Amino acid sequence: MLLKKTKFIGLMLFTLLFFSCDEKQFFSEYKELDGSWKKSDTLRFAFEQKDTVNPYHLFLNVRNNNDYPFSNMYLIVTMKEPGKKPTVKVDTLEYLMANPDGTLLGEGFSDVKESKLWYLKNFKFSRAGKYNVEVVQAVRETGKVDGVSELNGITELGLRIEKIK
Repeated sequence: MLLKKTKFIGLMLFTLLFFSCDEKQFFSEYKELDGSWKKSDTLRFAFEQKDTVNPYHLFLNVRNNNDYPFSNMYLIVTMKEPGKKPTVKVDTLEYLMANPDGTLLGEGFSDVKESKLWYLKNFKFSRAGKYNVEVVQAVRETGKVDGVSELNGITELGLRIEKIK
């Protein structure tokens, strides 16, 4: 009986430690994809922000596998602020996704890699309320005007917001 109680307490302490380690995290959410990201798919994230004083770092977390055929990735990110006349901030972002030899960048031990990509650094939210962030992929092949209709190898895209200490 004492051994079971000790194991239970140990498990509870480990769980508490695991979940309390990420004090910087304000918001984190992932959108799952079926191994490809269609050009027509807009991934949407919504969150409530009350803090208009402190700065935050915003990241896009991309999980991709070996089916990803490009060395880089282009994303168009739109942030809509709350209010009757909302401010809309649109950015076109480019990220390096693979080494020159074709091996994927990012963290992970399997063929799935996760890349934590900068979106906004030291960003202060100007208004309290509900924010909406929309992300579309804008990858295209060299020499072609039209974007890739389906971007293979993308399994998830996440938005992470961290409070700066």
